[in-house]
Amino acid sequence: MSALSRLSLNQETIKQWSLPELAEGCVKAGVTGVGLWREPVQKYGVEEAAELVRGAGLTVTSLCRGGFFTASEPEARATALADNRRAIEEAATLGTDTLVLVSGGLPPGGRDLFAARERIADALAELAPYAADHGVRLAIEPLHPMYASDRCVVSTLAQALDLAERFPAEQVGVVVDTYHIWWDDTVADQIARAGAGGRIAAFQLADWVTPLPEGVLLGRGQLGDGSVDFRWFRERVDATGYTGPIEVEIFNPDLWARDGAEVLAEVADRYRAVVL
Repeated sequence: MSALSRLSLNQETIKQWSLPELAEGCVKAGVTGVGLWREPVQKYGVEEAAELVRGAGLTVTSLCRGGFFTASEPEARATALADNRRAIEEAATLGTDTLVLVSGGLPPGGRDLFAARERIADALAELAPYAADHGVRLAIEPLHPMYASDRCVVSTLAQALDLAERFPAEQVGVVVDTYHIWWDDTVADQIARAGAGGRIAAFQLADWVTPLPEGVLLGRGQLGDGSVDFRWFRERVDATGYTGPIEVEIFNPDLWARDGAEVLAEVADRYRAVVL
């Protein structure tokens, strides 16, 4: 097998590329998997994007993102559920079985994390059967605690599993994203727990570098530039029996300002050096 056989390039890592450029660049680099985002796919056309990646021989390893389930107002919740049904349909059209969920932060003026997480469970109860009917699994992604107030009240892999395990494993899984969970001293046990239950829906990589930029969202580092021991994570995920894609998802303006082919070549080199 090629050293890059499991590598998937998330679209946001080389955001400067259009979808056709992404497809062409991955084919040239020998990368066969891509993780896509809804906004650029919608702009290009969902059916057209599906045809493009299939024609290039690429596999869509995930679609990001659904979620944002934590609103308390009935109208806002209904809007979120409708949008997530569309996201499920888009994932199915693109041929991916994984819809990544960023679950949502506290509603305006809210302080009750426990109630917010229960609203996530309520949404999953409505959406999981619909996703299963479309051949799509919902993948709960825990985000670093610094995002709990505004983006995701699910902060640890344990919290994600506590939610996912209320539903069949083929309907709801979790995302193991090194950027968000590298700091957690229980993470080895939680990866083993996720694997034992067949819950690992996606495995994503980005490095943690400091100082964080203002706004923090765009502070993910290139593999090998920060604090994450990627080989440690890969070995523990592999030990569970997971053999799926390893997706590199980096939000970093410095990478976006560079030549895309150069960035992808660097990603591949770092992947070989620090992940395998």
